[in-house]
Parts: sequence; structure tokens; C-alpha cells
Amino acid sequence: MNRRPTRMTIFNHKGGVGKTTLTANIAFALSTLGKSVLLVDSDPQCNLTSYLLSDEVVDDLLDRSSDPAAGGTIWTAVKPVMDRTGVGRLVNPIMIGDVALLPGDIRLSEFEEFLGDAWTDGFKRRLGGLRATGAISEIVSYLHKKRPFDFVFYDTGPNIGPLNRVLVLDSDFFIVPVACDLFSMRALATLGQTIKKWIVDAKVMGSIAPADAPRLRSEPRFLGYVPQRFRVYGRKMTREANSYFREIGNRVYGDVSSVLRKIDEDLAPAGSTDPVLGTVRDFTDIVQRAQREGVAMWSCSSRDRKSKEAARTAFDGIASCILRRTGGPAFGCA
Repeated sequence: MNRRPTRMTIFNHKGGVGKTTLTANIAFALSTLGKSVLLVDSDPQCNLTSYLLSDEVVDDLLDRSSDPAAGGTIWTAVKPVMDRTGVGRLVNPIMIGDVALLPGDIRLSEFEEFLGDAWTDGFKRRLGGLRATGAISEIVSYLHKKRPFDFVFYDTGPNIGPLNRVLVLDSDFFIVPVACDLFSMRALATLGQTIKKWIVDAKVMGSIAPADAPRLRSEPRFLGYVPQRFRVYGRKMTREANSYFREIGNRVYGDVSSVLRKIDEDLAPAGSTDPVLGTVRDFTDIVQRAQREGVAMWSCSSRDRKSKEAARTAFDGIASCILRRTGGPAFGCA
């Protein structure tokens, strides 16, 4: 049997921090380093799917998603769980270059509502609830058996709802994107406590579950954070960005790393380590072009060669840092 792929979530319950763009471009960068990547669009807003596929393809996928024979979205895959007709359906991912995508679906919001009740049922030792909470995890495992992946990335919505809870708990690692603004920074205050509660609750649920019941991994490790959307002039960031960087580092330590290490020291980097994975400055023009064209920032049609080279360097560095911190060979990660 193929070993479990490294499952990751780029998660911050604050909106507007660039989760989807970060997820897509990290995946593209990892693929150029020879790693196979599966992207799971698990946000009902379907932003990742809309980034990578044309509007016509997305509309066709959504139109057919409830058809068990012709559907090809994550909703198609989980619908049998809601209908109580099975544990999930195998849906073939769509290839975008060397990256695989399990397309999203706006109807996944229905499954999220279902997961709220399923979580409660799990505490009552009901197999149906436990199977529902592990449904997306099982679907990913099925896909991995058919075609092995090195990495699986879950794209998440900006909330702390039941869907994001099971995605984070199924992950081996999570990454926190942080925009360099006051509201994004303040959101860190509740992030660590939220994930801590999820882990504690999941472990309690697992301890009382029947022996043959599926269980979420429930040990998501904080891999690091990525400051984004800051301005630079020449080669230097602004004084305001520098100030935010210092404050973000302090808050990540106090509100995320320290909180998780109280549960288990292995869940976050040591206090002496700044777990920054890299930085992504404001690439406004090439971000918009890349999203329209469904490609990596450095592959878009913009004539701004310097920005494209800077984006390529930034994401190569982040991808290499991820490989190093998750146990693979890499370079350039302090």
C-alpha cells in the first residue's frame, strides 16, 4: 500500500488573506520540484476551481455535480454519505499541468451543515456520524490509492465551521497566511485556541469511538506562516510593513505556537524558532492575470518580467521550505 501523502491545509478564518492564490502557487512550485500534488477545493465558494478552470468548465461541472454517473466535483463524491447510500464516490481529479484538482462545488455548503450534526453524533458513538466526519479523508485516500500523491492541499473558506474543522484535523500540517494589516493580525488571537479545541474534542471523540470506527488523524502540526500583500519600494519593504512583520511574529508565537505546544510540544515549532516559511509581497497585476489564465504567477502573460521573477523566487523558496520542514530534501529555508 502507498504511504499516506502529506496532507496540508492553508488556514486562517480571516477572509482576504490570499489563501487560494497561495495554495495554487505553492502547488505549482512543488510540482516544478518534482512533487505530485492533489488540490482539494473544499471551499463552497469554489475560488480555487474558478482560478484553475475556465468559466465554461466550472459551469458544466456544477450543472452535472448531482448526477452520480456524470458528476465530477467534491459534492458528487460526498453526496452518497449524506444520502446514506455509501461512504463516498471516487471522482477522477482534473489535471492542470502536473497538478491534480478535485473541483469544488457550491453545494458543499449542504454537506457542511450535515457535518455539524455528524460531529454531535460522533460523541454519541454513532458510526454514521463518525463516517461522515471522515468522508473527505476517505475520498482522498481512495484517490491516492489510484494515483499516488506526495502532497494533498485542502483549500478552505474563511470561517471556523464544521467543514474546516474536519479538514484541519485530517491534515498533517497547517500553514497560516497573514495579510499585513490590523484585522488579519487580530484574527490570530483566536486561531490557536480554535485549533486547540478542535484537537482536544477530536481526541475525546476518538477515545470513546467503537474500535472499528474511522478516526481523523487529529494531530495537525503548525508548519509556519506566510506574511503577504505588503508593498516594497525598490528592494525594500515599507516601514509600515516592517512594523507588521515584527508584530505578526510576536502574535504567531503567543497565539498559535505557544497554545498548541501546551497540548503537545511537537504540534508547533520551538519558541526560539521563527516559523516564517517565506513572504509574498503585493503582486497585484500578475495575480489578476494568473487567476484569469489559470496559471502560476510566473507563467502569466504579463510583461512585468521582474515581478514574475520575484514571484517565482518567493514561491520556490516557500515550496523548498515546506519540503525541508516536512522531511524532504530542500534548500533555502532557515
